[in-house]
Amino acid sequence: MPSVALKVKHPYVTQKKGICGGKAIIAGTRIPVWSIAGWSRKGHSAKKIQKDIYPSLGLAEIYDALSYSYDHKEEIDRQLEENSLSAQEARKR
Repeated sequence: MPSVALKVKHPYVTQKKGICGGKAIIAGTRIPVWSIAGWSRKGHSAKKIQKDIYPSLGLAEIYDALSYSYDHKEEIDRQLEENSLSAQEARKR
């Protein structure tokens, strides 16, 4: 059976020109998906991200952001790298 690419909907993730540089964010916030993905990649569970980092978000929003990050891995990897470099440059100054 041939594989068929499905377009997955992410109801809690949006992109808007002028908000966070047009990068994917949690709808109704300025919280970028790359940030949630970054915490997850550092070993934080969705519940820990909610409890300790983004208590204003629901678990469904966090899980949707993580799902989006898997569906758009190259995009999120690039954003994580860009923001890592920006943080390193800021520390040097």
